[in-house]
Amino acid sequence: MRTDLEDLKGLIEAYIFSQTEPVSEQSIESLLEKNSINLNPEGKATVSILDIIHLLQEDYAYRGIRLCKVAGGWQFRTAQEWTAYLVKIIARPKRLSRATMETLAVVAYHQPCTRTDIEKIRGVGLSQTVLETLLEYGLIKPCGHKSVPGRPTLWKTSKEFLTYLGLNDLNDLPKKEELFGDIPYHSLNDE
Repeated sequence: MRTDLEDLKGLIEAYIFSQTEPVSEQSIESLLEKNSINLNPEGKATVSILDIIHLLQEDYAYRGIRLCKVAGGWQFRTAQEWTAYLVKIIARPKRLSRATMETLAVVAYHQPCTRTDIEKIRGVGLSQTVLETLLEYGLIKPCGHKSVPGRPTLWKTSKEFLTYLGLNDLNDLPKKEELFGDIPYHSLNDE
């Protein structure tokens, strides 16, 4: 295989496209190493994996799919402007219940947290079904035990959570203030 820039772009594009999970830059580097491909052979201009990814992003900038950074890796995703058309024909994943979404939000913003922490924040008991649903979808995972009597399980979000929401990392979550900033405040005395 020639290793000119177009060949490298084609190989990396094919690799990302073939994977169901986001592909890390380290994974791409491993692919190149396993195939004895040197990004910067003697006498050639210096190019990085990230440079090639940026070129691919430019190639897909005005297409129906985009190359996006998701969950710490790279993945092809439907362009945002076309999703409204597709939801009419593509089966949507099962919606999570309100209790499940609230629990997921608590874990996302307060992780790591215990079941008791979740119940205190939500103000209601947490059913086992809610935790089982989040575990089944792979959106949360255990991350140890709290150092208190009974050593309750600590929960945190998973990489699948980031992928599901199309986030690169937890810093991409909206700030709590942003979530409630546009909601007008009405006291009971205003009515």
